[in-house]
Amino acid sequence: MQRGVRVVSLLVLGSAWIVHTIPVLQEPFNLTQENFDLAQFMGKWYEVAVVSTCPHYMQRKRGNPIIVALKLQHVASDDNFTMTATSFRNGSCQQMSTDYDLTSTPGRFFHHIARFEADVDSFVVHSNYDEYAMILLLSVEKPSGNKTTSFKLYSRSMSVRAAVLEDFKTLVRQHGGRDDAIIMNQDKGVCVPGERVTQPVTAQPQNLLPKRWKTNPVTPVVPAQEEHAGNGLPGEAKQLTV
Repeated sequence: MQRGVRVVSLLVLGSAWIVHTIPVLQEPFNLTQENFDLAQFMGKWYEVAVVSTCPHYMQRKRGNPIIVALKLQHVASDDNFTMTATSFRNGSCQQMSTDYDLTSTPGRFFHHIARFEADVDSFVVHSNYDEYAMILLLSVEKPSGNKTTSFKLYSRSMSVRAAVLEDFKTLVRQHGGRDDAIIMNQDKGVCVPGERVTQPVTAQPQNLLPKRWKTNPVTPVVPAQEEHAGNGLPGEAKQLTV
């Protein structure tokens, strides 16, 4: 059995996921976990790794790469579930909840962010339920139709095995991504909503994007969970779209 590896920050080595080389996924496609079991997927997760075609989102994540605690709750009689995200933000621990609608495809969920007029489809690509889950998020901004593709790695603990991380990298590569663009979130300790942080998290310097990172002239869609995961910077909310 391979030993678990502690989640640590992964510095982006002067380059990022090149937006223009990533294929945009179109329906119909089959991306979800086979024989997906919603009940087993519920419960507590930690968002430990992320990568996205949105340069704005990636830049903010590099400046504040903190593990986000997620709690998923579903009532059997309802056609949705609630994800509650808890993370450090602006010197305190904050918590926000989002409702996800179930779809006719097990393992595929949908939510709309009215504030930014964005539709977001989430797919559980693979999960063994008791250890990890790999999530694909496809966001579409309206009325521009601008699209963003993102991948996230969830873990039941704040660490992942080397083999799991390698599988996540393989998934990203299969869709045109690069290993050195993946951001590993950092463990900043237990986050209790409402409490001030004893030593506020210090954001890392946000370097300018590499010259060869070609971006879309239209402001990209920010992936799902951007608003409630505490990744935005003060004053940016009105300028960016989810």
